[in-house]
Amino acid sequence: MREAAVALGLLALSACAQPDTPPVCTAPLKPALEINLYFGRDKPAGGEVSEAEWAAFMNESVTPHFPAGLSVFNVEGQYREPTGRIVRERSKLIVVVVFDAPAHHGKVSAIVEAYNRRFGQHSVFRVEQAACAGL
Repeated sequence: MREAAVALGLLALSACAQPDTPPVCTAPLKPALEINLYFGRDKPAGGEVSEAEWAAFMNESVTPHFPAGLSVFNVEGQYREPTGRIVRERSKLIVVVVFDAPAHHGKVSAIVEAYNRRFGQHSVFRVEQAACAGL
C-alpha cells in the first residue's frame, strides 16, 4: 500500500513538473488557462462575508484585474483543520479564463492578498489548468 501511495505521489509531482505545454486545440478554440479561486466566507472573528461586502470586493479588487469577464458561483466547501476537525463553510468560486497566461500571476496574487487583508483570511484555494477556449 505504501509503495502505491509513493508511486501515485511521484506521478502527481511529475505531472506538475512538466514544462508548460499548451493543449492542442481545434479552431476556433485557442490554448488558454482556467483559474479557479475559492474564497471561504467565514470570518475568523465571527460572522460571514455578506453579499454586499462581496459585491464591493468584486467591484474594487477583482473586476479591475479581469475586466474582460469571469464567472462567480456560490459553493459549499469543507476542509480539515490541523486539529482534525472538519469545517464546512459557504464559499465563492471565481472562474477566470485567460489567454495571456504569464500576465495573470500578479493579478491573481493581488486579488488573493486583497481578500486576505480585507476579511482577515489566511488563504484562498487556487487551481489552474490548461484549457481550450474561445467565443
